[in-house]
Amino acid sequence: MSGRVGDLSPKQAEHLTQFRAKIQDIVPSLPAQHDHYLLRWLRARSFSVEKAEAMIRKHVEFRRKMNVDSIISDWKPPEVIEQYVSGGMCGYDREGSPIWYDIIGPLDPKGLLLSATKQDFLKSKIRHTEMMQRECRRQSEKLGKNIEAISLIYDCEGLGLKHIWKPAIETYGEILTMYEENYPEGLKQVFLIKAPKMFPMAYNLIKHFLCEETRRKINVLGSNWQEVLRQHIDPDQLPVAYGGTRTDPDGDPRCRTMINYGGIVPRSYYVRDSEKVEYDGSVTVSRGSVFQLEYDVPAASSLLRWQFASNGADIGFGVYRRTKERGGQEVAEMLPVLPSERYNAHLVPEDSCLTCTEPGVYVLRFDNSYSVLQSKRVSYKVEVLPPPDGQTQSPRGRGD
Repeated sequence: MSGRVGDLSPKQAEHLTQFRAKIQDIVPSLPAQHDHYLLRWLRARSFSVEKAEAMIRKHVEFRRKMNVDSIISDWKPPEVIEQYVSGGMCGYDREGSPIWYDIIGPLDPKGLLLSATKQDFLKSKIRHTEMMQRECRRQSEKLGKNIEAISLIYDCEGLGLKHIWKPAIETYGEILTMYEENYPEGLKQVFLIKAPKMFPMAYNLIKHFLCEETRRKINVLGSNWQEVLRQHIDPDQLPVAYGGTRTDPDGDPRCRTMINYGGIVPRSYYVRDSEKVEYDGSVTVSRGSVFQLEYDVPAASSLLRWQFASNGADIGFGVYRRTKERGGQEVAEMLPVLPSERYNAHLVPEDSCLTCTEPGVYVLRFDNSYSVLQSKRVSYKVEVLPPPDGQTQSPRGRGD
């Protein structure tokens, strides 16, 4: 059985009932509550109720942390991402699924990563994915059938060494991991076209980020790729440049009003060249070790702001709140406010903040424990700003 609505075995139907019962407390916070949606999580975990529950609960936390429910309306990507990240949605396949195009050749990975943070790229991809999910819901209502996954056309013409630059591969890998963990069964099929000779090398670098089911959906097309695309997509839904008859209103065969073709990022966007930060301190975080800064936040709704840059390679960073007033406390015992992740602060200095919902001692933790060879020099600046109607107070910081 396929594990979809209308095609469930008795055991699968039983697991669906159990799954819904176990997650009743979080169902209202999900973007959809119907069986079609819940079955996506069960299929992603081979109908293991326990594993599917863990996966979807982690997703709810992801949505909260990243403000996913409002990311389309309330967050705008930096201009450099909007202008120079290639790709876009154009048309629908024969079954009504939206089609997304990824255009690899014109992409300037180094220029982009020197101009915006990795977290901005991640949020931008979340935003794109949420837009495509919303389009699937619209198609479901319009066509009177469930549309839950997209078709992806991956144009590899121009794929070169610049695209397998290590920081770019790492960032792309994190985006793929995010997608796999939070949008199961969201990809219907991938048509990979115009693959150059170096494609196998590039694919080997990223394939371990993909689950086996996703790998099976990838179709590497040969010289007859236009013919194959037309078998799955009506010509009037396919741009002329890709073998169809669709154009922009002005006759553009590449449909540039819907698909962004990117390009070389002008150096005027580079943060490294355009922004100089006066840091308050710097420290060498030895290989395999961490460095912590503690700040007393005296009042709720205070703003904790940080800026940091690393030399040579990325650095892990997270924010935690102590739950004990006195004595030492391991990070595992603290409350994670901003879970640790790796930042490309050697390419683009990080500048971010959070509103502290509770007073207390907040720990900013630079993590180099994953590096067995390289120490990292980190320059940092941290501020605690009082609530809008509060009194200005001088923060006390100390390094461990």
